[in-house]
Amino acid sequence: MATKGVILIGGPSKAPKPLLPIGGKPMIWHPLAALARIPELTEVFIVGFYEDALMTDFIRGAKREFPKLSISYLREYRSLGTAGGLYHFRDSLLPNLGMLFVLNADICSSFPLAELMDMHQKHRGVGTMMGVTVPKETATRYGCIVHDPASAQVLHYVEKPEKWISSLINGGVYLFDKSFFDEVKAAMDTKEKHAAEDPFGERDDILRLEQDVLVPLAAGRKLFVYESKDFWRQIKRAGSAVPASALYLNHFTKTNPKLLTAPSKEGGGPTIIAPVYIDPSAEVDPSAKIGPNVSLGANVVVAPGARVRDAIIMEGTTIDKHACVQNSIVGKHCKIGPWGRVDGAPEDPMDTKNNLNITILATEVTVAKETCIVLPNKTLNRSAHDQVLL
Repeated sequence: MATKGVILIGGPSKAPKPLLPIGGKPMIWHPLAALARIPELTEVFIVGFYEDALMTDFIRGAKREFPKLSISYLREYRSLGTAGGLYHFRDSLLPNLGMLFVLNADICSSFPLAELMDMHQKHRGVGTMMGVTVPKETATRYGCIVHDPASAQVLHYVEKPEKWISSLINGGVYLFDKSFFDEVKAAMDTKEKHAAEDPFGERDDILRLEQDVLVPLAAGRKLFVYESKDFWRQIKRAGSAVPASALYLNHFTKTNPKLLTAPSKEGGGPTIIAPVYIDPSAEVDPSAKIGPNVSLGANVVVAPGARVRDAIIMEGTTIDKHACVQNSIVGKHCKIGPWGRVDGAPEDPMDTKNNLNITILATEVTVAKETCIVLPNKTLNRSAHDQVLL
């Protein structure tokens, strides 16, 4: 019996969120790399409803990078929910299935899959989920887990409760036995029964893993939790990508330092303050200063005297002489003019409301100076602050 993996990517949006570069790699690369580290896992399915063409280049490159994996994209005909896609493509997933990893793409994590598998094989419940602890003030934004600490058995699960019940929350990483699909079918049958009993009611045919499957699994004492003590955060908004990128870059310093650009030596090129990822095709002037927590994409040009820190700079962008970019995401093929400044605010660790004041430039934006948030294909010739320029 085989162990397989599924990565849920959702969609659609104007730009495919799973391909947003975080830590120098597309968001979806990180869960895929984690699955590739499981020796007995050789088959991965990416499930979402983005156009096939948007995923083609990534999957082609991933197959070269992870040659032991068979990687397939299963495109939903519309949004089916976090469990609906699994049910819809069950004929592709079930053959010779022993255990199934299910990973959400929009989380930043070390993905402790080996530890998850070790726990799952000991208790042999239907499923094991990864749990992480968050501040009490923020717990109700997530799925909350009440469990028995001695056995790790989940006693109660509530998605986004109105009041605090636990600071241990659903981390969006799961391992299920094949019998999980019986639970999914039961959840689908329940929804269809309710729809038949109330033909005039609002039809809801989206199947949600969290509310429709995990809740009854927990009630039936068939679900367990592995508590991860490592880093974790959601990437629901674009601004979340900058602190998530910093987490991954710092993680790479311990797990995969070859991915990173080495700190600079005296007289040896630009000043690099680790951790930094620079694509091999990028051009950085020796007098520029980069880092910490920076990723520079393909064909990025950083001119003399420029300063970049805590930022994601996407492919084809030019940062001209003495320009400064920090706490920002700069989209593809932008131009930051001489002495221009693109400036956001750093994340406040004491802010429980998750207010991320990250500056975001979309595709093909030209900036003369100062802080701004703009939509695509604009030219800025005046200062802007705390506003969206249409």
